[in-house]
Amino acid sequence: MSDITRSGFWCCAAGPPIMSEQGVEVPRSLASGPSAFIPAKEMLKEGPDQDILIESFLSLGRVDHITMVMALHPAYLSCFLKTQHALLEVDGPLPRHWRHYIAVMAAARHHCSYLVQQHSAGFLEAGGEESWLSGLEHAPTKLRSLQTLNRLLAHRPWLITQQHIQELVCPGAEPRWSLAELIHAVVLMAQAHSLSSFVWGCGLNPEPDHIGGYTFQPPSPSHLHRSPHSPAHEDGRQELVDGAMEVEVLMKRMVELQQQQEEEECTQEEMVTRFERERSESIPTAVVRGAPPELVLRLVEDPEFRYEDFAPRGEQAPPTMRAQDYSWEDHGFSLVNRLLPDMGQLLDEKFQIVSNLTYHRMAMHEGVDTHTLRKALWNYIHCLYGIRYDDYDYGSVNVLLERSLKVFVKTMACHPEQTTARIYHTFWRHFRHSEKVHANLIVMEARLQAALLYTLRAITHYMR
Repeated sequence: MSDITRSGFWCCAAGPPIMSEQGVEVPRSLASGPSAFIPAKEMLKEGPDQDILIESFLSLGRVDHITMVMALHPAYLSCFLKTQHALLEVDGPLPRHWRHYIAVMAAARHHCSYLVQQHSAGFLEAGGEESWLSGLEHAPTKLRSLQTLNRLLAHRPWLITQQHIQELVCPGAEPRWSLAELIHAVVLMAQAHSLSSFVWGCGLNPEPDHIGGYTFQPPSPSHLHRSPHSPAHEDGRQELVDGAMEVEVLMKRMVELQQQQEEEECTQEEMVTRFERERSESIPTAVVRGAPPELVLRLVEDPEFRYEDFAPRGEQAPPTMRAQDYSWEDHGFSLVNRLLPDMGQLLDEKFQIVSNLTYHRMAMHEGVDTHTLRKALWNYIHCLYGIRYDDYDYGSVNVLLERSLKVFVKTMACHPEQTTARIYHTFWRHFRHSEKVHANLIVMEARLQAALLYTLRAITHYMR
């Protein structure tokens, strides 16, 4: 399989000589690997699981860049592929071409041309009309009616109310969505939004058959090609100064935090104060970038609508969602499973795997318990989305997540299209790339769960 990955997917070859000799132009892949941030040789060194790649190749006929990068964590990838297959292929309330179109609409919100092109191809293969891809106005009214929900789910899910649900499903709504259809669409949109975070956060290059993924020009040794649709490279990699010291400091903090929590108990008031301090902290993320490609822009309604801090300083914030009042385990899981059989189970397995995933190592150290660090990451992302756990001390977030990591996480979770190579390379400078991919997976799944919780809560209120 490594021969397949080297020659079939990471190639920069100019194609069969006989075709060139006969004057046939042969496209050449622009990328030298699946990721602009992770060197291809590093990917091979860290050893993607061959069996899972073969399984993916046999079922999809190719191994795409998402699969190649996720294969650094085979247990997660296996579950991810099952969920994607169930969402897009298995019999369900929505026709297959609609499912891909909904994913296209969702990915376009984050200017993710990688997913827009991937799902556009799936849409056409499933029999979709090509005109729909030239603009939202060509799609059926029923699909266009999802736009408000799509916009809120992508950028400010805490604003979703039962009124939004009612407008789509109540008798008299025209055209009317059934609850089963709507839950399918919601999971598709939320999954595509969070997967856009992963695509941007791992710096995925366009596939060889995507726009920006190939050229007919001969290779030039003096010029490194880069697609305009790849994450920005303008800043390059920072020097790895004092990286080892950062790891030592983090490990020491983890141990001290564990001891401190065992010795002292915070009051509930202090816990709330620490949460409020964390969620209102100013973490700048916006980077000015050129307009997205036309193939994305024509599928976005109200492109100016973006994430805004849940609690901007000096402004009235929306009410916090207490995890104890509406949680995935106690409420969301059963609602999804009831309306879309087996999907709750698949999503739950994905959340569990990414939360518990560990190799008991951190950078150059083995035998490390990383639980507190993983939990701090997950809870910080939910904090950005206004979700608070009563029994969690948010002081831990500030102790364990240094500022460069917070900048990366917030960019990924809230404005993934603003991710750059510099933001990726600046955090955890001595960690393996597979550990950074693991952080990406945590952001992706925590973000997915947060967005789903707000929507499922609104559906629950509507059903009462």
